[in-house]
Amino acid sequence: MGREDRIREEAAALWRELFGEPPPVKADGDMMLDAIMKGLPEMGYQRLRSPFLRDSDVAMPR
Repeated sequence: MGREDRIREEAAALWRELFGEPPPVKADGDMMLDAIMKGLPEMGYQRLRSPFLRDSDVAMPR
């Protein structure tokens, strides 16, 4: 099983949990995840704060 197959299986399982129905037949993993993510509210980015991490250990979004 390849990477794309694993992504599709995980996305399909998430789809079934969220919507209570099987995912669209022709949707691949990327399409399902994109549809799921578009339904989520936009959240602001909050930087991780931890006494165990240095600033150089935390990657900022690009």
